[in-house]
Amino acid sequence: MTTPSEIVVAERRQLVNLAYRLLGSLTEAEDAVQETYARWYALTPAQQDAISSPGAWLTTVAGRICLDVLGSARVRRERYVGEWLPEPLPDQPDPADRITLDESVSMAFLVALEAMTPAQRVALVLHDVFGYSFAEVAEITGRTPAASRELASAARRRVRAGSPGAPARGRAGLIRDFKEAWEASDIEALVGLLDPGATLTADGGGVVRAALLPIEGGEPVARYVADLAASGVLTLVERTVNGEPGLLLRRGDELAAVYSFDVEDGRITRIWAVRNPEKLRPWLG
Repeated sequence: MTTPSEIVVAERRQLVNLAYRLLGSLTEAEDAVQETYARWYALTPAQQDAISSPGAWLTTVAGRICLDVLGSARVRRERYVGEWLPEPLPDQPDPADRITLDESVSMAFLVALEAMTPAQRVALVLHDVFGYSFAEVAEITGRTPAASRELASAARRRVRAGSPGAPARGRAGLIRDFKEAWEASDIEALVGLLDPGATLTADGGGVVRAALLPIEGGEPVARYVADLAASGVLTLVERTVNGEPGLLLRRGDELAAVYSFDVEDGRITRIWAVRNPEKLRPWLG
């Protein structure tokens, strides 16, 4: 028979999955979950026994903590040097590891979440991704169930506006072709693989050099990455990034960047280049 303590401990992976989707940062997600458990263990045994569903209690507390973090994060990100991107995640060979990689953790989805208000983000992720009722969402957002439903609807419209949401066919082959054209500094081939309106967004966090504003247009993006190849010896490695085909850029033994891609109609529409070393820690193990 599973004890209440075992139930509480077993919820950790679910809480980290939730918090990462809400915050876009594994470090912040782990901090939020640690604070959630601190509040649980601060309860007296009698208070813990009075909670009929420890899992629901933990989710509610974690959701409220994330809501608070999102509010303060908006202020911090306004002071961030350059563009802020979510923290990319590698494949995790152990299925018991922290983050389940699916479409709700793709870079495109996480970037779309960044355009939402904290309450919209919480409502959408809890309801659409984790299947919580709007009554349960309301407990976390502090709104009525009807208001929480409207928050999720508004968030859904933002996601549809930011990405077509259709599955990309042949994505791995397209990214491999892009890698080979990049290695060859073949601008013509790169342009052919990029949508004419493609954008590249880099995140250096003011720690390393990176484009401060998005680079727009297929040809400018092609010339930008070709210039990177010409600037020194680099190695491109195909890796899964947030559950989808991506690339690692290495200079010697150093990991310089993690690249994620969005694809539509057989062409690359968006590239996200995370260069901030603080966001690359999960890739160094």
